[in-house]
Order: sequence, then structure tokens, then C-alpha cells
Amino acid sequence: MSTLRPQPLGGNVHDPEGNLSFLAEITSIQDCIEQLRINVNEISILHTHTLNALEQGAEQDENQLDRLAKETQSLGRDLKGRIKALETSSIGHDVQMRKNRIALVRSKFLEVIQGYQQVEQEYRAKSKQRVERQFKIVKPDATPEEIATVVSGGGQQIFFQALSSSSRYGESRIAFREVQQRQQDIVKLEQTLAELAQLFDDMGTLVNQQEETINMVETTAQDVEANTEKAVDHTKKAIVHARSYRRGRWICFFIFLLIAVVLAIVLGVVFGRK
Repeated sequence: MSTLRPQPLGGNVHDPEGNLSFLAEITSIQDCIEQLRINVNEISILHTHTLNALEQGAEQDENQLDRLAKETQSLGRDLKGRIKALETSSIGHDVQMRKNRIALVRSKFLEVIQGYQQVEQEYRAKSKQRVERQFKIVKPDATPEEIATVVSGGGQQIFFQALSSSSRYGESRIAFREVQQRQQDIVKLEQTLAELAQLFDDMGTLVNQQEETINMVETTAQDVEANTEKAVDHTKKAIVHARSYRRGRWICFFIFLLIAVVLAIVLGVVFGRK
């Protein structure tokens, strides 16, 4: 698998709010998710090969499967970290657009993780069935309790006793080696499934935390908008009041002037007659 390098998240002179780098990182993550999906499909194919291959071919498939499983788990952890970093960096600029894009890549990522879980669960079930069949070759009259013990990874003493008393020694030895291999596979599968479950839970926790953060940002933005509207309304009212006050002053001035003119005329007439 070719390594897909993450793009920087920070803004620059030509992209002050970081939208271009954000979208570039989204695209890079989508490419990595697609690679993760391809890996899971290859793992599923290798599971089928290891169940049906002869001993020499099975060993080669097992080695390839181990390498691919480690690579896939590492890619899954890397994607979780990148999505988390993306969520943290997405507060403050075009919140809704970023929220929608992140929700999309998160959904695709979790879809692939669920598919990986299903692939591993199916292989675990088939491996246990294979262990049961191989043990019955060594001990055809095995009790359900003995079978359950061997399938769960124990029962070495039971197996050795059955092996020593079996009349089909060569076939029993081959069955024993395969049981050992399947038991190791089951242990690895349990570890992988536990890690996938933890990864799934972490993404769910991340979603809840991010929703709370985004809700706080949106609430703050709404409060700022509401306060701004109130301030504008108060300003408009203040302007109206100021204009009314100035208009009232001018009216009073003209009334006073009119009274003064009338009084001057009256006084002029009175004193003019004398």
C-alpha cells in the first residue's frame, strides 16, 4: 500500500481561513479510507485461502495476512487521529460546511471499520469450526466440553492423550498442527476485534464531544447575533429619540420667536399711538 501523506491544516496568505487546506485534508482522508476498504477486502480473501490452502501455502498466506493486518490496523489508528485533529481544527470558520464534510468522512470510516469487524468475526467462527473438525479427527468421541475447551485455546493435555491413543497417527499429527495454528489465529482475531471495538467507541466519544463543542460555538454565535440585533435596535431607537428631541427644540425655538415677534408688534403699535 502506498503511503498517503496528510495535508497541512493551517491557513496561509492565499487561504486565510484554511478552507483549501481543510478540503485537501478531507480528500486525503477519503483516499486513505478507500485504501482501508481495499485492505479489508484483501484480508477477507486471504482468510478464505488460509482455511482452504495446503500446509505450505497456508503458511505463506498467514505471513501475508499478518503483515496486511498490522498495516490495516495502523492505518485505522492514523485515520482516527486525523479525523480527530480535523474536528479540533474546524471550529470558527464555516462551521456547518466543515461539520457536514467531517460527518461524511467519519461515516465512511466507521462503515469500513464495521465491515472489518464482520470479516474478522466470520473468520473467527470458521476457525473455531475448523478446530472442532480437526479435533474430532483425533478424537471422534470427544465430548462437547472437551471440544469447547480445545476451541477456546486450552485442552493441550486432552489433545495429547487423544493423539497418543489414535490409530491414525499421521493424520492426527497434521490435525494437531492445524489446531495449534487456528488457536493462534483466534487469539489474534480476539485482539483485533477488541482494538476495532475500542476504535469504534473512541469515534463515538469523539462525535459526542465535537457535537457539544459545535453546539457551544453555534449557541455563542446565536447569542452574539441576538445581542448585535438588540444593539442595532437600541441604536435605531436612540437615533429616533435624538431626532425627536432636536425637532422638539426647533419647534420650541420657533414658537418662542413667534411670540417675541407678536409681542414686538403689539408694543410697537401701543407706543406708536402715544
